[in-house]
Amino acid sequence: MKIVFLLTLLAIVAALAFAGRAMLRDGRDGQPKSNRMLHALALRVGLSVALFVFILIAYKMGWIQPTGIPV
Repeated sequence: MKIVFLLTLLAIVAALAFAGRAMLRDGRDGQPKSNRMLHALALRVGLSVALFVFILIAYKMGWIQPTGIPV
C-alpha cells in the first residue's frame, strides 16, 4: 500500500515539474505557446483527486488503519 502512495506522489511531483519546464520553455524564440503546461497541471490535479479517492476507499475497505499520535 505504501508503494502505491509513494508512486502516486512521485507522479504528482513529476507532473508539476513538467508543467514548470513547459512554462519556462513555451513561447520562446517567436514560437507559439503550446498547451503542455495546461495538460501537465490537469494531470497533476487528476492524480491528486485519484489518490484522495483511493485513500478513502482503502480506509473504508479496511486496507489501511489510522495509527493516531503516540502518547
